[in-house]
Amino acid sequence: MNNNSTIKELLDQMGQAGARLDQMHAVEASAGNISISINWPVDLESVFPDRQEKKNLPWAVPALAGRTVFVTGSGCRLRDIGKMPAVNVSAFVIDEGGRTGIWYTHPDKKYHQPTSEFNSHLAVHNDQVARRKVDFQAVVHAQPPYLVALSHHPELLNNTDYNRAIFRWEPETIVQVPQGIEVLDFMVPGSQELMENNLRGLRDHEITLWAKHGIMVRSDVSPLAAVDKVEYLETGAMYEYLNTASGGKAEGLTDEEIRRVISAFGVKTTLY
Repeated sequence: MNNNSTIKELLDQMGQAGARLDQMHAVEASAGNISISINWPVDLESVFPDRQEKKNLPWAVPALAGRTVFVTGSGCRLRDIGKMPAVNVSAFVIDEGGRTGIWYTHPDKKYHQPTSEFNSHLAVHNDQVARRKVDFQAVVHAQPPYLVALSHHPELLNNTDYNRAIFRWEPETIVQVPQGIEVLDFMVPGSQELMENNLRGLRDHEITLWAKHGIMVRSDVSPLAAVDKVEYLETGAMYEYLNTASGGKAEGLTDEEIRRVISAFGVKTTLY
């Protein structure tokens, strides 16, 4: 996305990302949520004619003052965004100080509040803007079944073993997600504990694993680019599952073979 993107283009991208996650079985029913932050004006009232002044935010985001944040609603199905974006998404223009915002919604909205994970979304947007001055960022939370299934294995719940289990199946994985996944222990969904640890994890990584729950991924490109990274990693997790289910006899890529890929593509990584 760029600073010429219209509100229609932004919502279309959210809809495409939601549809792809649904195809991956990563957002059952109303699970999963998407947000984007932008630093340019768009015609919000053409899609969201209702507005509420001084709407309290779940987390102070002073770096986002004057910016717009689009977010999916609590209880909304991501697969419905593409067909009905106006009633499944809302927008906030963040006030000075970052504690409140103008909330733009549609009169037929299918939610009462933004997603329950809105605190984590806001915290990541605020942190990335404060640190890197990005004009655009997408943040996606989903529950990809193979990635989550592996997180139920205690022996894998560390950065080294979890990433190696996933990266040893396809050469593309290390190229597409060179930083790997930051593995977080189980924390209560929507909690401040999860928000703070997720914020830390996404400073040096583009994706965090929320053990026994799901993932969160960020992208400076588009919501669909964020989902692309999830798809690469979910495929690696699927191969790991299939190998385990078939007796664990497959060799997979050796460390030396992965290092050859890293060298050939000039990948900057600390995983190998």
